[in-house]
Amino acid sequence: MSKCSVDDGIRDHDYQEEFVSNSRGMSLFACRWIPSNGKPAKALVFLCHGYAVECSVTMRDTGERLARAGYAVYGVDYEGHGKSDGLQGYVPSFDALVQDCDAFFTAVVASTRSGDKLPRFLLGESMGGAVALLLHRARPSYWSGAVLVAPMCKIAEEMKPHPVVVRVLKAMTSIVPAWRIVPSKDVIDAAHRTQESRDEIRRNPCCYKGKPRVKTAFELLRVSLHLENDVLPRVSLPFLIVHGGDDKVTDPAVSELLYRSAASQDKTLNLYPGLAPRYQHQKPRTNRRGRPSTMSCIATSNNPCKNC
Repeated sequence: MSKCSVDDGIRDHDYQEEFVSNSRGMSLFACRWIPSNGKPAKALVFLCHGYAVECSVTMRDTGERLARAGYAVYGVDYEGHGKSDGLQGYVPSFDALVQDCDAFFTAVVASTRSGDKLPRFLLGESMGGAVALLLHRARPSYWSGAVLVAPMCKIAEEMKPHPVVVRVLKAMTSIVPAWRIVPSKDVIDAAHRTQESRDEIRRNPCCYKGKPRVKTAFELLRVSLHLENDVLPRVSLPFLIVHGGDDKVTDPAVSELLYRSAASQDKTLNLYPGLAPRYQHQKPRTNRRGRPSTMSCIATSNNPCKNC
């Protein structure tokens, strides 16, 4: 493990980077935003980023704002994502990806002073929402709560490959798993509302911009079906879902399904009509019920799921 501090010109929080090894010997990039001057954290927040993006740039605004509010925030780039090892945009096993996150997150808790006594929250965006739900099910009583931003529990119908393509996918995963031949719409345009955020993603060399690879597409489809059919009714942790009504990548109706199906007693669903899914990186807004944005929900309480 190697670690370095990065001076980002802001003194109200500290930012650090490191590389850690997973169980397969791969080097994974990890980063953290923590309160400055050794101030104790109110809680630990673990970021689960979306498909084809990464933590240090794409989720930087989230990490910075939480750290300034007194929270310790940790993220790791998945295999094949960001600065981590692996073929860019390639997810050979979603199960292994989740296990990598579980190993890193629990190691952080174990190495943090009083980490076992601090509240522990997951913040998952899109595909990261699926990661967060599977992390919860792997350790049902471990996590204090989750914030799920446009969680991928099922891929929206208009973003799904044609059924014929799906059948071909399954056959091809054992032959040419890394081929970039899966037809799909431009996810960047569909997922990001402003041209500024779209340009930032396209300029970021750590973000994958090619067509989905064969095995990656199949894994995302497989996990989406698994979540919809087997996981949603078993979700029991407190959670807050926020979802833009104009989301063309992950269907808002699936967030409603998660809200209805989950066994959790403490759960909230906030739908934002007219907004794209990635609005938590934009200026804070108030939803139709007058409640705060995602960031305000986390930054104002040790239990965002109850106070938002």
